[in-house]
Amino acid sequence: MGGFLVIRTITLGSCVSVQGMFVKQLANGQVVVRDGDRIYAGQPVKAA
Repeated sequence: MGGFLVIRTITLGSCVSVQGMFVKQLANGQVVVRDGDRIYAGQPVKAA
């Protein structure tokens, strides 16, 4: 309770993007996000 929901966008491959709740950042630079019941790991999208 009282935590922050952080939404992050990651890319999976060259043209698939996933947006979900931030879970953690891995040592290799990938970001893990949760979209409903699914968990994805990919490269973070840089801010414009």
